[in-house]
Amino acid sequence: MEILRHECGVAMIRLLKPLEYYKEKYGTYAYGLNRLYLLMEKQHNRGQEGAGIGVVKRHSLPGTEYVFRERALGKDAIQEIFDTVRDKIAHYDVNSHTPDEVDMDAPFIGDIYMGHLRYSTTGKSGISYCHPFLRRNNWRSRNLLMCGNFNMTNVDSIFNEVVGNGQHPRIYSDTVILLEQLGDALDKENHRIYRQYRDTLSGTVLTDAIEDNIDMSRILSSTAVKWDGGFVICGATGSGDMFALRDRHGIRPAFYYCDDEIVVLASERPVIQTVLNVARRQVCELAPGSALIVDKAGNVSIRNILGEDTNERCSFERIYFSRGSDADIYRERKKLGSNLVPAIMKSIGDDISHTVFSFIPNTAEVAFIGMVSGFEKELGRIKTTQILNAQMAGTLNEQRLKEIMSQNLRVEKVAIKDIKLRTFIAEGESRNDLAAHVYDVTYGIVENGVDNLVVIDDSIVRGTTLKQSILRMLDRLHPAKIVVVSSSPQVRYPDYYGIDMSRMGEFIAFRAAVQLLRERGMEHILDDTYRHCIEQESKPDSELVNCVKAVYAPFTQDEISHKMVEMLTADGSINADVDIIYQTVEGLHEAIPGHPGDWYFSGDYPTPGGTRLVNRAFINYYEGNTDKR
Repeated sequence: MEILRHECGVAMIRLLKPLEYYKEKYGTYAYGLNRLYLLMEKQHNRGQEGAGIGVVKRHSLPGTEYVFRERALGKDAIQEIFDTVRDKIAHYDVNSHTPDEVDMDAPFIGDIYMGHLRYSTTGKSGISYCHPFLRRNNWRSRNLLMCGNFNMTNVDSIFNEVVGNGQHPRIYSDTVILLEQLGDALDKENHRIYRQYRDTLSGTVLTDAIEDNIDMSRILSSTAVKWDGGFVICGATGSGDMFALRDRHGIRPAFYYCDDEIVVLASERPVIQTVLNVARRQVCELAPGSALIVDKAGNVSIRNILGEDTNERCSFERIYFSRGSDADIYRERKKLGSNLVPAIMKSIGDDISHTVFSFIPNTAEVAFIGMVSGFEKELGRIKTTQILNAQMAGTLNEQRLKEIMSQNLRVEKVAIKDIKLRTFIAEGESRNDLAAHVYDVTYGIVENGVDNLVVIDDSIVRGTTLKQSILRMLDRLHPAKIVVVSSSPQVRYPDYYGIDMSRMGEFIAFRAAVQLLRERGMEHILDDTYRHCIEQESKPDSELVNCVKAVYAPFTQDEISHKMVEMLTADGSINADVDIIYQTVEGLHEAIPGHPGDWYFSGDYPTPGGTRLVNRAFINYYEGNTDKR
């Protein structure tokens, strides 16, 4: 129901054969470019604020371009970018040139391709914030293209180090700062090799020796060890080295495939499977802390740069963000739905016959299938019990058996998102009234004042859409009770590793807990938490604790959910009874055992930077600094 802005999408390609090979086999020099387009379109869900691509040519002549970049803003950015690129290629007219000329001169036809899909996690927007970023130099091996799916929690310390080394970044953003830090390390690596060969080589021979001996693992090891956050950082030099590095906890996802023709990396496994038509087993996960490195000559290696730490793979990635076409994710989302059946049964008083089941939005459909599957099993158990009881009572006959077996789940499509209403022209209640009509409801499937209506969502974070739109829309069907179900647990804490959930006061779970504290005369907990958060500011990383947990400690999950209902229905506009049911953290881990990262639910941050920032977020909330994250 609520759109979360979240981690970005990345795609990298390295062609391992001469361009003429792809022309002969696939009928086009643009084989790599076409694969990049598909990789990006298949990950369009990961970023709709902007996009960008970069291409590196290894065989261009001096005086001709060898690093190409194109970026655009908006949900149609991918199409805009590739339309522009194809126009430039068409203007060049590859068919009128020899393969060698295409290899050296054709725009956006190269050996390395980089793609990025952007969702802002910092609130900053504009073309200058779209990846890939490019650090220019007159030596090919010192040019650096970089993009990433990341959010760093210690940007200040990295910035101070970069400035302390004498650099002067143009923009204060984690992307620019990382680019400058990596660029400085790349410069030093170039100089190291220069010193090694300067007494025996000179001119272009020396330049070739430098390009041929760049040690990308050395560059990454000297910089990334200082990073705190969740990340997949991708880069390419102008001379033809390529890398993708994943954080040591595996917070952000990365998968790769390679054969004798191509190396591909992307944020999601099924995307690679589909675009290259390869089996699931052929697509590998990039190990946490490791880098996929392809050198100038095309040698592929996986290097352990940071070491693998505790598994903190993002569970929200499985619940919400990644495409459900991945076999494991599909199975996990179904399990999330089926886990909720006992709690729903309790809420509806075990009355399945007077309950309609549905889902909003479409991303919750797989969890809905799992929930329905769980209720089918429950209904099967009920039927079995009824048959046995009738048999024992001597009342089982053909008519009674037909009655029992005719019981079915009432599964319906209760809401359809009809239009994207332009509510920016309205204010206050008029805006809320417009928002309530974003969905069309299906009338006639709910018996007025009798039936329960159970609707599953994949996340309920802020509660804004629920209050302004969903509850009002569902109430128009006149159910006796509305049960809103979240396949994920209560989001209680900000995320600092890629998802745009950073202000404490935005979370309805937090607001509900604060209101409960005030109603029960426990406001001193807020004061104590503020004081403890202030004390944490000066402590070293090893002593940091999440003080905000104290806000939730006095209450059960159900207490907080019930308070949410009171808050959402306080204006008296909803006639039906309302219940909100969340997945438990235990149910989450049971359904998604391989992705235990749950800091936004539990407050257990995988890095010191996350813990430091959550305490700072509470300080900002307590002091009324609502514009700060």
